[in-house]
Amino acid sequence: MAAISGLIRVMEKAARKAGARLRRDFGEIENLQVSRKGPADFVSKADEASERILWDELKAARPGWGFLLEEGGEIEAEPGQPRFIIDPLDGTSNFLHGLPHFAISIAVQERKLGSDEWGEVTAGVIYQPITDETFWAEKTRGAWLHDARLRVSGRRHLSEALIATGTPYQGHGNFSEWTRIFGHVGPNVAGIRRYGAASLDLAWVAAGRFDGFWESDLSAWDTAAGCLLIREAGGFVSDYRGRSLTICDKQVIAGNDQMHSRLHKLVTEALKA
Repeated sequence: MAAISGLIRVMEKAARKAGARLRRDFGEIENLQVSRKGPADFVSKADEASERILWDELKAARPGWGFLLEEGGEIEAEPGQPRFIIDPLDGTSNFLHGLPHFAISIAVQERKLGSDEWGEVTAGVIYQPITDETFWAEKTRGAWLHDARLRVSGRRHLSEALIATGTPYQGHGNFSEWTRIFGHVGPNVAGIRRYGAASLDLAWVAAGRFDGFWESDLSAWDTAAGCLLIREAGGFVSDYRGRSLTICDKQVIAGNDQMHSRLHKLVTEALKA
């Protein structure tokens, strides 16, 4: 096992503390105060509390670092310092409906050398509070579930593959595009799953539970940690054009080398149809 760095320990500690609060609130769903922030896009008191805990813990441990927060927006880093990219509750709709499938996602993004622009993601933690699973990765040091090394699935044939995705919903996504892609992917694979938490979908690709993944219209906090996990587990992540971006969010295709290639081909054919 790779020695867990101080940074990963800090990130996991923050995620576990926020996760304990989420577990408590999840047990009191009926009394949870919820406000609307857009069509079918909710923000809960639990979401806000989780983000505050993560902010407090990480800021205390790494003063001067910046933040990109789903709820709180961007907080600038001091010159030359990295930033945390945080989703305090990925799977909010699941959470609010009493479905025990949600996660906390934290990634670290570095500055490009000699530039103020943001570059590589070098660390990531995805924590699932209900199952108490911590998926983590650091650049060049592999991807892990606790102390077990992760590798993407070795399946080579679409006919054996279980693929994850996210479906458009009210106010989000392109129904026509998704339907075309589904029409090309569905008949060729063993199954398609939509569980409603993209960060966990990506972590499960890294763990070999899913063989591949596609989705569009995501945000950096949904995918930053997951992209790193998959790459460090030996997989590939790109946009629909096949570009291996540091953070693929607007469009994501993921899997092992063969699965990624075959999914990319199906998506390309669907978008040309």
